[in-house]
Amino acid sequence: MADDQPAGEVLIVTGMSGAGRTTAANALEDLDWYVVDNLPPQMLGPLLELTEMAGGALPKIAAVVDVRGRELFRALPAVTSALRGGRPVRVLFLDASDDVLVRRFESVRRPHPLQGDGTILDGIRRERERVAAIREGADVIIDTSAMNIHQLATRVVDLFSEEGAARHTITVMSFGFKYGLPTDVDLVADMRFLPNPFWIPELKGHTGEEESVRDYVLAQPGAREFIDAYALALRPVLEGYQRENKRHSVLAIGCTGGKHRSVVTTLELADRLAELPGVAVRVKHRDLGRE
Repeated sequence: MADDQPAGEVLIVTGMSGAGRTTAANALEDLDWYVVDNLPPQMLGPLLELTEMAGGALPKIAAVVDVRGRELFRALPAVTSALRGGRPVRVLFLDASDDVLVRRFESVRRPHPLQGDGTILDGIRRERERVAAIREGADVIIDTSAMNIHQLATRVVDLFSEEGAARHTITVMSFGFKYGLPTDVDLVADMRFLPNPFWIPELKGHTGEEESVRDYVLAQPGAREFIDAYALALRPVLEGYQRENKRHSVLAIGCTGGKHRSVVTTLELADRLAELPGVAVRVKHRDLGRE
């Protein structure tokens, strides 16, 4: 590896079957970790060698390792110990109480991978014996017994996101109602309660990105009041999205043609929302280029 490409972090995700490895892996993917599922422990070394050849393109790697590998799984403690000498390695162990694991397997009507001809509980007990040493040496243990999938994902984000990284990205998009409502939006606001600059000859050919249109729109009664109040109302919504680990949302701001009032409002709201902690804002103008 080149000297200017430091070795990135490696996270080994393991634990009891049914304790939430898939949910944790999905949350890590949303945080831009490169996730490899059901990897035999013996393949961890070659995987890291390949990622180092990528020249830093994969700085964070999460490998999901579990008892589906059966005998190969027994090598995990030794492999983990060997890897720790070369680059930062952490082990995340997911656990849950026996009764909760039984209910989860029963709810999806699937056998435990180690139950054989026995019961689900037999499989859980066999698995606990196999993972005891791994659990003891884990860096992070999460008991998911009382968690739903959203709470677990939020916990993973809390533990493994970079400090200061956005926990939610909102796209604020202007559009014109005459071209139809956008699809896949979470929230919609209608700015047609304001006078339309289209009917002002000197503003008709301009857009909400220009100062003359912005000044006109914001000078109208109710414009600034709406923007200020709506930004304030969105704060608990975006905080709630973060708690529920909803990583993305779209706020659509509409006017008749999508060129004046909605554009101004989109830009003003984007500025205000960008000040909220944990929120990243993207701006999109869907219909600005239409005739």
